[in-house]
Amino acid sequence: MAERSFKAQVEDLKLGEGETFTGEGILAITKALLESGVGYVGGYQGAPISHLMDVLADAEELLAELGVRYEANANEAAAAAMLAASVHYPIRGAVTFKGPVGVNVASDALANLSSSGVTGGALVIVGEDYGEGSSIMQERTHPFAMKAQMWLLDPRPNLPSIVKAVSDGFDLSEASNTPVMLMVRIRSCHVTGSFTARDNQRPKLTVKDALSNPRSDFNRVVLPPMSYAHEQDKVKNRWPAAEAFIRDRGLNEIFGPSDAPLGIVVQGGMYNGLIRALQRLGLADIYGATDVPIYVLNVTYPLISSEFLDFAQGKDHILIVEEGQPEFIETQLGSFLYRAGSQVKLHGKGLFPMAGEYTGAVMLDAVEGFLKQAAPQMLPTQVRAPNTDRPAIPDLTKTVPIRPPGFCTGCPERPIFAAMKLVEKELGKHQIAADIGCHLFASLPPFEIGGATMGYGLGPAANGAFDGGGEKRPIAIIGDGGFWHNGLSSSFTNMAFNKSDGVAIIVDNYYSAATGGQDVMSSRADNASKATKNPISKALKGIGIDWVRQIDRTY
Repeated sequence: MAERSFKAQVEDLKLGEGETFTGEGILAITKALLESGVGYVGGYQGAPISHLMDVLADAEELLAELGVRYEANANEAAAAAMLAASVHYPIRGAVTFKGPVGVNVASDALANLSSSGVTGGALVIVGEDYGEGSSIMQERTHPFAMKAQMWLLDPRPNLPSIVKAVSDGFDLSEASNTPVMLMVRIRSCHVTGSFTARDNQRPKLTVKDALSNPRSDFNRVVLPPMSYAHEQDKVKNRWPAAEAFIRDRGLNEIFGPSDAPLGIVVQGGMYNGLIRALQRLGLADIYGATDVPIYVLNVTYPLISSEFLDFAQGKDHILIVEEGQPEFIETQLGSFLYRAGSQVKLHGKGLFPMAGEYTGAVMLDAVEGFLKQAAPQMLPTQVRAPNTDRPAIPDLTKTVPIRPPGFCTGCPERPIFAAMKLVEKELGKHQIAADIGCHLFASLPPFEIGGATMGYGLGPAANGAFDGGGEKRPIAIIGDGGFWHNGLSSSFTNMAFNKSDGVAIIVDNYYSAATGGQDVMSSRADNASKATKNPISKALKGIGIDWVRQIDRTY
């Protein structure tokens, strides 16, 4: 079961050399993996890459025909740990999950992977969930790539660029023995387009072949003194190799005139928005022909000093388009200019807001503001002059009511919180911790039940500080998706070990509703390739929790 079936579209994954592939970004990524000879794939579902996992699940038969191992992992940490296969074997592997929360969950495995380095290409496809379409805390994947030294790709949001980034990512990983992150934003995942397909490739070494001829290298184990050698290897060998590959392969792109007094540096994923802003100012067309030089960072880490300084040569002003905060790219490029003794003036945050999504309006205002400072003569006359005719945008906050997310009509979770509200009327307010999922909506009106949410599966653990024999018991609410993702080990084992006197309410939908309707261990559905029909109550009793009450009719 999943939110959406891709059985029909999966047939297009069989297209061969020279044929035209048309579809969504997530389908293009899957096709690119097969064309690149991937040996194993895995991941954890969650917007904006839920559908990528659904595509892989629907394509399991094709993957098997090619000798590709597919795993729907229990969580992001389990997915990242899979990439250990690429440490000792020249096998290409890819995993995918939502970022940055998925990166946070997977951080232990990713840090070890990055330290040891890889032999086969290792690709982490991260669905960057930032901005107005996001449902999570507003953070970026970029700082993790920097701190762990994993190269970060951010391709232009069109299918040919995304497909090329997958291929380049594997090559870059192998050339520098370093895992690579491929960042695809919400719009990249669901953009529709076409590209010229290549033949699918069987992996040069399958995981079955590797099992028949096991190998290991103690120098890859992250323990002293090898871990100290890993750090030196990163700086002396892997980083220079990556920079040389990025520069020689031309992974970053330059558009527009070669000679101009100003230029714009943009993250690849923000390219479409930038072109649209320039088009509205009469300085570009819809095909990307631009009067303003643009340096597109399809690789946002590492940044290539020589490449950027060549672009800056002869320019007086450069605008950095970097969505989110802090301004890592702007700071690094400023450092390059300072060390080179350049007098180029850098613009970025200030014209752009420090935080928040760069929507069309934000992009247009910032680019227009930059051109007014750097080259007002390039702007049309009507833009140069103050626009007194522009109508004021009315404040509708007092007219249009706030519409927070809520339960669907008829949702079986609704009576659970109605009942809790009635209990609250009798016994007073309780300390209640929530968890990721639909039940989190209960913290909003009209129920207003639930407090902090500390991560998927961590609802009961979030109440640990209150579980000390107080006047009232702490209460936690968690779903079946969260239970199997991380809750069993991190929350319920924690409760059992510490002899908790709290109450945990587990809402069991029999599938993971929070991530798109995929099966979990306790699903009641028949699943040919996954183990279902494992009751949560049985798992709880298995770790020593004896007080378990099951209510099957929530109404």
